Amino acid sequence: MQDELGARLKAFEGRATAVARAGKDPVNEPMIRHWCEALGDTNPAYSGPDAIAPPTMFQAWTMGGLSGHTGRSQAYDDLLTLLDEAGCTSVVATDCEQEYLRPLRPGDEITFDAVIESVSDRKTTKLGTGYFVTTRMDVRVGQDLVGTHRFRILKYAPVRKTPKAPRPRPVINRDNAGFWEGVDRHQLLIQRCTGCTTLRFPWLPGCNACGGLDWDTVEASGEGTVYSYVVMHHPPFPALDPPYAVGLIELAEGVRMISNVVGVPYDKVRIGLPVRLEFQRYEDPGGALVLPVFRVPEGEV
Repeated sequence: MQDELGARLKAFEGRATAVARAGKDPVNEPMIRHWCEALGDTNPAYSGPDAIAPPTMFQAWTMGGLSGHTGRSQAYDDLLTLLDEAGCTSVVATDCEQEYLRPLRPGDEITFDAVIESVSDRKTTKLGTGYFVTTRMDVRVGQDLVGTHRFRILKYAPVRKTPKAPRPRPVINRDNAGFWEGVDRHQLLIQRCTGCTTLRFPWLPGCNACGGLDWDTVEASGEGTVYSYVVMHHPPFPALDPPYAVGLIELAEGVRMISNVVGVPYDKVRIGLPVRLEFQRYEDPGGALVLPVFRVPEGEV
């Protein structure tokens, strides 16, 4: 069923927006020359004693310039006002369609009529929800119809953009607090068992190799390679823009950690690709967040 607003809009179909309006200038050689020079069009048909105007100039002969045309019909303005009042305050031109029945030549004096040809049913697009409005202009020289010009716009209520969700913050506890304190200082710290010197990541309260509870840290050099990776497409997460690559990075020190691979398109990430540690800072309402990521050096892909 047609919605109530749609029914009111449909009533505008067939109403004139211009009647027997005249072009401000006859078709003329200087304008044709300017057009051809601007577009680099050297077709010989557009110059000389038998010249015709480029067909794509069709609308140019109907334009009113900065001062506009007099005698403008109120119908189109009323239609747009109705859409504005319904919340369809944004507009985008979508397409035009022209039909040429005979060439225009220097000296032709044109007149034109315009009509609201159609108003679509309500449509939902990525821009928002609204209505496509098509106007048709019939152009004449004397009594002869020389062409038609259809112009279509979408008048719509824009989609309300919701603020981007803040990036998830890491869960910090007494076992990993030292790691995140190092990240804040732009240091990537790896735990080292003081009993057997085994390095471990992620941070743990005890050593997997010998069970020792005592440890210190070494700072990673930042060099590494992609040991494995996945490309995240779905499900989408509000704070991130898929697709993106998440890599299992083998550090030069021998431990592995998970982080984003940046610096190349997601589809260029490969196993064995060299990467270099960097720290990225994110600002959100919860405060600044620093995270370690791994960038592919320029020229490696």
